[in-house]
Amino acid sequence: MSDEERAAVEGESAPHASPDPEPTPGPDEAPVPASTGRFGRPGRPLRQSPFLIGFIGGLGALLAYTAYQAIQNAAGVLILIFVALFLAIGLNPAVDRLRRFGLPRGAAVAAVTFGLLLLLCGGLFALVPPVVTQSTEFADKLPQYIEDLKNNATINDLNERYDVIDKVQNAVNADTISGALGGVLGGAQFLFGTVFRVLTVLVLTIYFMAAFDRIKGAAYQLVPASRRERVALITDEILSKVGAYMVGAIAIAVVAGVSTYIFLIIAGVAYPFALAVVVAVCDLIPQIGATIGAVVVSIVGFAESLPVGIACAIFFIVYQQVENYLIYPKVMRRSVEVSDVAAIVAALLGVALFGVIGALVAIPAVAAVQLILREVVVPRQQQR
Repeated sequence: MSDEERAAVEGESAPHASPDPEPTPGPDEAPVPASTGRFGRPGRPLRQSPFLIGFIGGLGALLAYTAYQAIQNAAGVLILIFVALFLAIGLNPAVDRLRRFGLPRGAAVAAVTFGLLLLLCGGLFALVPPVVTQSTEFADKLPQYIEDLKNNATINDLNERYDVIDKVQNAVNADTISGALGGVLGGAQFLFGTVFRVLTVLVLTIYFMAAFDRIKGAAYQLVPASRRERVALITDEILSKVGAYMVGAIAIAVVAGVSTYIFLIIAGVAYPFALAVVVAVCDLIPQIGATIGAVVVSIVGFAESLPVGIACAIFFIVYQQVENYLIYPKVMRRSVEVSDVAAIVAALLGVALFGVIGALVAIPAVAAVQLILREVVVPRQQQR
């Protein structure tokens, strides 16, 4: 074989030199990606200089503060959404129960919504007439109250010494119109704001109940496929406990309202149905709601007469002991399986952090935390 042929064979067997050799990164540089795409080979990433790190950190802090301000400004709307979602979760077992009877989901949601509207209308029918009647009676008797004050010996003595009535009249004449307008406008604003919030929560609750399965399925799609089944089972158990808590709380409130109504009928207290509704609604608030309802009814009883007020106080003292130690533990132990100590601590922390909303969701939250600890954290700790 000639030298020319040998050179040709060696040239074919030798590796071809790359026309664009890979640059070797330095010790402090990140390697260059080897793959080339449609738009060419990407360059090296930027160096992590202190200026770049500080700029990115400052930008992240600014974005975090902006998000905090946005959440703070939208806190009222977010609370309404949270309340509507909580109600939808609590009412969903009723929808599922109606679906087992053959109703489609739309008809089941409509039936539950109709029942909820009946409860709201019944509460308004029970509360609004007494308030209007008492306000009218107070307005009619106000001149007589003023005359009685003028004829009072103590008031006349204070007026002669310090000229109280003239000073009060001078102060009132200057600010009565503006104060009355402010009170009327403030009351109208509060009334329309309350109606708007109630309607917003009601509409959102209906939408959440109608799309409950779709929302839950979309949330499960965000979980990795390897853990999706277990997360779905645990979440469904948590949602069932929330629904069971709502059913148990409503049952306890109904028992409290019916018992109060029967007692007030026997005692002859005015507006027994309205006061029973107040007790039932207040009883939905854990730990402190029953006391609030008892105080309201006892004040009305003392306004009737001293013996009636004492009878109301004795009735609620006895009933609260029965509810706290017999009815409430049995119902909640079967529904959410939360100990009494955990329920009390959760309710106190919920009231301190989020007010009435925190008290309502405290016990379901504790039940969810206990389930996660029992099914996720404890088994993982046992494997170590």
